[in-house]
Amino acid sequence: MSTVHAPLPTPTEAGNNTPASVPGGRRSNRFTLLAKSRPWLLLAPGLIILAGLMLWPLVQVFIYSLQDYGLREINTGENNWIGFGNYIEALTDETLWTVVLPNTVGFAAVAVFTTVAVGTLVALLLQRLGKTWRLIVASCIMIAWAMPAVTGTYVWTFIFDADRGIFNDMLLGLGLIDGPVNWFTNQWSFYAIVLLNVVHHGFPFVAITVLAGLLGVSKEMLEAAAMDGAGAWRRFWQIVFPTLRPVFSVVIILSTIWDFKVFAQVYLMPGGSGSNRSVLNLGVWSYVESFGQNRYGFGAALAVLLTLVLIGITIVYIRSLMKEDEL
Repeated sequence: MSTVHAPLPTPTEAGNNTPASVPGGRRSNRFTLLAKSRPWLLLAPGLIILAGLMLWPLVQVFIYSLQDYGLREINTGENNWIGFGNYIEALTDETLWTVVLPNTVGFAAVAVFTTVAVGTLVALLLQRLGKTWRLIVASCIMIAWAMPAVTGTYVWTFIFDADRGIFNDMLLGLGLIDGPVNWFTNQWSFYAIVLLNVVHHGFPFVAITVLAGLLGVSKEMLEAAAMDGAGAWRRFWQIVFPTLRPVFSVVIILSTIWDFKVFAQVYLMPGGSGSNRSVLNLGVWSYVESFGQNRYGFGAALAVLLTLVLIGITIVYIRSLMKEDEL
């Protein structure tokens, strides 16, 4: 019996069976392209608004930072380009390295550590409370977070006021001081008050965020560890902390961004607006040079330096979020 073999398709015929040659193939490609670009089309209005509200002002600030821009340039409308002269002046200024950066970086480090520690302790307390008391206590601490920074700053200024402050009256009553003390003239006591203000305003966010993570920790694991003899400290570091590591990374990075650009809590304190040069941080120094000394170009250069630092921290924040999504 002879077997009949069907002819094999030629390479030309086989090559013609591509999606583009199939009826509707090109239309299918257009639909695929449209589907891929649809998210960007939906985001386009918001991105355009953000570019107009944020990107363009940043570009303008950078342009001003390249000029010796003051009141004369504002009145005449002329440009006085000096290139990177403002940046060179800022980076070679002794005030930046001996006062401003230590105040900015040192305060941010201490404030972040204290805020996260206090917020975590409060979250552990809330976890142990019943639902009713948890709701009451959480509502009370959220008042501190909802309080405007200006209001909170004036409250702490009144508490430590040299003449009418509650803190001085308490120390005088206990016999610890002989007379009223102005706590705002010393760099260390000044930033201690700012630290109290910032921690009081920031710990509720950390507490609520960490509490949300604590409620998802396996109770069975904690009970098993307790039965094995693990204390509260060991259970926290070996079970709770590894589980909440993504939460802590986000909280720490966000707190770092906020505490690096602290302005109102420093500027509104007595001496913080520039009269006491030893308490300047990067944000306040930029403001004082711009609007106090009318050196808008130099102040803009300082603002750009602060923005670059915050962008670097933001990049770390975004990368940490991306790593968490990959886990």
